[in-house]
This record gives sequence, C-alpha cells and structure tokens, in this order.
Amino acid sequence: MVLSYAAVSGWRDRNVLNPATWRGHLQLMLPSKRQVHTVEHLAALPWPEAAAFMRSLRQREGFAARALEFAILTAVRSGEVRGARWEEIDLDGATWTIPPERMKANREHRVCLSAPAMAVLREVAKLKNGPGLVFLGLKQGVAMSDMTLGAVLRRMGRSDITVHGFRSTFDDWAHETTAHPNHVIEQALAHAIPSAVEAAYRRGDLFEKRRALVDDWAAYLANSPAKVMRPKFGQRRAASEAAA
Repeated sequence: MVLSYAAVSGWRDRNVLNPATWRGHLQLMLPSKRQVHTVEHLAALPWPEAAAFMRSLRQREGFAARALEFAILTAVRSGEVRGARWEEIDLDGATWTIPPERMKANREHRVCLSAPAMAVLREVAKLKNGPGLVFLGLKQGVAMSDMTLGAVLRRMGRSDITVHGFRSTFDDWAHETTAHPNHVIEQALAHAIPSAVEAAYRRGDLFEKRRALVDDWAAYLANSPAKVMRPKFGQRRAASEAAA
C-alpha cells in the first residue's frame, strides 16, 4: 500500500513492478495466508447445554447478568447490548432498532424481542433513571465494559467459553435443530449478504420470519421444544408430492 501510494503520488515509477505485489508475483514464491495462519474461533457453548446454562444464569442478580441474558436471547453482539438505549426500544412493538453507527456493518438493524427478552427489559426498567443506557455500568452514563460480561461467565465457572460465542451457539442450534432457512438465520445475526447481486434484490429484513426464529430460540432456552423442527426425509417427500 505504501509503494502503491508512492506511485500514485509520483514519487515512484509506476512502470516498475511493486516488489510487494502478491498476485502473479509473491504468490509464486510464498505460501498463502491460510496455510501459515490458523483461524481460531471464539469458544462457544455447545447448543445442547444452552438451556441448562440459561437456567443457571437467571439465578444470578445484577445488570451484567441481565445484559448477558439479553444478549443470548437476541443473538446480537455484546457491544450492541452494552450500548443499548431506551430510545432505541419500542416496548409496545417488542422491537429494538439499533442505529447504523452502532452496527458492525454500519446498517440499521431491527431486533425482534421475544417474551423472555421483554421480561429482562421490564426487570431492568424498574431501576432506570429516565432515557439513556438500558444496562447501567459502574459509572453514570458510561456503558459497562465487555470484561464485565466475561466476569459473569468466570463467576459461573465457565471461563472456557466467551460472550461472543453465544452467537455461534444460536447459529448451530438454528441450523441443526430447526427448519428455519439459512438466510433468515443470517439476517437475525446481522451478517452481511456475501453476494452483491443478492443484496441488491433482497430489500426486506425478513422481520416476521425472524420473530418466529427468536421465539423458537427462547422456547428452547426455556427447555421447551421449538415449534419448527427439521422434517424427516419421508415427511419432506410426502409434502413435495402433495404440492405437485
């Protein structure tokens, strides 16, 4: 980048090969980044253990425990939960609208709030002091740190997992135990659409379908079976024949 900038600025001859060029140059001599760098994913709780973990978490008191519970129920990033403000939440519509400046993809994201998520809000609302942060930190007007949520896990004896890993727990549960479409799950996680063409045509946010998904997730965490389960092959085939 430095050498390319120098060439654009006229400080370097553009016709001379940039010695740091990868494609067709260094790639012929050096191994790819994937071969020398192993991607390490953040430790996540296996989805079969999620309901038991949630029961234990609900027995703990404090803003940090409620913030972690809310993060798990909504499957959003911890920073978005810690920065959540009452002005962003529509209690009547059970909707939380996160503004673009607080989203990783810099796009507004509407979050469907399940009944248990609403219960968390009602609990912390009793302690609120007007508009501002939903989950209060130690200092007035200052959001709690990510370490605060991690401390809840350590006090529960679960230093082997991470707060962010619960998004993976949700993802694994949804893909392995339900028939919710992949694009609905990805939208719930606020993941960017990899295909530019698909992104151009998909204008909606699948809100109602995502509401059914988070309701099923909340039901599973309450140790109740999800309403939408993956059909067996015979059932799928019979449904296809009936539709034909």
